[in-house]
Amino acid sequence: MVAVSDGRTSGQRPAATGPLGRPLLSLALAALLDEVHAHSGAVYLLAPDQPVLEMAVMAGMPRAFAAPWERVGLSAPIPVAQAVRERRLIWVGGEEEMARRYPRIAVVLPYPFALAAMPLAAGATAYGAVFVTWPDAHPPVLSDWERDHLTAACDRLALRLQRAAAEHRPVLPEPDLLAAPPAGGVAGTLGSAEAVRMAARLPYGLVSLDLHGRLSFANTAAADLLGLPAGELLGTRLWASVPWLNDPMYEDRYRAALLSQHVTSFVALRPPGDWLSFRMYPSTTGLTVRISRARPVAEPGRGTPRPGAGVPAAGLVTISRVLGLAGALTEAVGVADVVRLVADEVVPAVGSRALMILGSQAGRLHVLGHRGYDNLRAVEDFHGTPLTAPTPSARVLSTGAPAFFECRQQLERLYPVRQAVRDGFAAWAYLPLIASGRPVGTCVLAYAEPHPFPADERAVLTSLGSLIAQALERARLYDAKHRLAHGLQQALLPHTLPRLPGFDAAARYLPATQGMEIGGDFYDLVPTRPGAAAVIGDVQGHNVTAAGLMGQLRTAVRAYTTVGQEPQDVMASTNRLLMDLGVELFASCLYLRLDPAERCAVMSRAGHPPPLLRRPDGRVRVLDLAGGPLLGIDPAAAYPTTRVELPPGSVLALYTDGLVESPGTDIEDALAELGRRLGEAGDAPLGDLADLLLRHSAAARERVDDVAVLLLRARADD
Repeated sequence: MVAVSDGRTSGQRPAATGPLGRPLLSLALAALLDEVHAHSGAVYLLAPDQPVLEMAVMAGMPRAFAAPWERVGLSAPIPVAQAVRERRLIWVGGEEEMARRYPRIAVVLPYPFALAAMPLAAGATAYGAVFVTWPDAHPPVLSDWERDHLTAACDRLALRLQRAAAEHRPVLPEPDLLAAPPAGGVAGTLGSAEAVRMAARLPYGLVSLDLHGRLSFANTAAADLLGLPAGELLGTRLWASVPWLNDPMYEDRYRAALLSQHVTSFVALRPPGDWLSFRMYPSTTGLTVRISRARPVAEPGRGTPRPGAGVPAAGLVTISRVLGLAGALTEAVGVADVVRLVADEVVPAVGSRALMILGSQAGRLHVLGHRGYDNLRAVEDFHGTPLTAPTPSARVLSTGAPAFFECRQQLERLYPVRQAVRDGFAAWAYLPLIASGRPVGTCVLAYAEPHPFPADERAVLTSLGSLIAQALERARLYDAKHRLAHGLQQALLPHTLPRLPGFDAAARYLPATQGMEIGGDFYDLVPTRPGAAAVIGDVQGHNVTAAGLMGQLRTAVRAYTTVGQEPQDVMASTNRLLMDLGVELFASCLYLRLDPAERCAVMSRAGHPPPLLRRPDGRVRVLDLAGGPLLGIDPAAAYPTTRVELPPGSVLALYTDGLVESPGTDIEDALAELGRRLGEAGDAPLGDLADLLLRHSAAARERVDDVAVLLLRARADD
């Protein structure tokens, strides 16, 4: 499980023991937890043949708590993957910060705790990652001594992994570090006969649970309150052995107590009408539970559990995996996002090696995306399959029932002429994607080796199929809207820029990544006699209304320019038009008239960011222009002009605020950085210069707002 992360994954499957036969990972993790007083953690190792982190050992909590993240793609937005990608310590100071930065984890583990994740790397090679957690009582900031201890411990472990890889000693997963349930029955649990007699005299129930939730002690009162002999309770989980505790809410309280290390409680109904109070006192080795009678509680909407109810249909692993993918799929926007998230989240979690998502359209299946198929001919065989064809991908969609094939022989017995038998895999899960009662497509998971599908795993995969179907339906609708929005945007902006006398020009436009990716930024060049007019502006909003208003303003500016109005009059006329439209939206604008004979520009500004001028000698300055308020505020506003000299070789940079404004960025610093980039570009072609400015703009990378850039260079040959 050791891999080299220099763009390729390689290496040996590491060793479970160090030079003296001692558990390498377990000892390192236990020492680290002790050094920083953390109460749980895990070590991940990189898989040798794919960009996936695999949990090798866990300490302080059941592995089921982290089931969705036992196998994690390196691109996943969770702390351990980010720590490896960015080669740095990732700190999450509490529940609110976790919900804000890593919503997928917060959905599955909505409890108060702090977490740190660190990479295991030596030189240019990454071997894996470590995470550790603290109870909610930990301060929201990681102390310097904790940071130093964490970094030093991970560096030591990385060097040991490097040495093991160099010596071709594999480092395999190790048993998790959990407190074993005490042996010896009731008497052995408390340590002495007198302690047992003391517990038996208590008027309330007393129960001890290990980290897995298994019951290791119950006094006489607890057995009476729970309604089962102590012998039947020992070694079992409460929610499995006590039918009326078979409720995910009660299991959730146990998880909350262990992760937060806070005392938690709940009230449960013991049929037919007895209410019991459960209060859990956690530690790093397990929980003590106090059980007592409680006053009747009204629970609207919660039916009384059937006395004969059995073991829960889904354990922690099932619940966690379903919730984990549900949280991930809420972030999916388009179809490509759904395919990527399923590949990153589901494929590593269930151990499959390939994925294909097929969409249903016009009575046929179409490949929407795939991962892990080296044989592209197999992918082509899926594409265009009629829904009536005798293939598993079509059959599961038409019947609505999933199909699981544990081996090739089982598949070929039912589908002897199946075309996709050439895909090179040995087991398959075909999941119908049904959303809103109609077929959306099929999800195919392929396995490299024969794979049994027990009942609980089939239930998990079927639930995941429902989530994928809903996300896919939303994504296809979004993609259709996006194509419509993109077409509207392209229709409203200039397709090409005209050739101007005395000047070269280049423009770029990037829509915001929020909303429909359509906005109100606009630019235009209008040839005039003897020169040209240029305009750039920004209408408030990122929707179809803003785009439509942008189109109206651009058309109005063209019209006022064509009839010969001066810059200040063009701005005033456009302002009155916006007021007359009554749309209650504002717009910023910068308008200028270029005069190639005079080598100058006359500019008028309406609340727009100031342009930058790069002189032929490379010096750059921000132009302090006269101007007026935003368009659409004051019908009587005036917009004075400023004359700016443009000698041959000078570059004028016009832009919208999306290029320089982003949360947490000082506008003065952003303008200074923009000017530095502009000054260092030299005589680069304007198109390359525009791309450079966008590429090095932090605001443009985040794209919270639309970005438009219009560059003008005075030529010396006209």
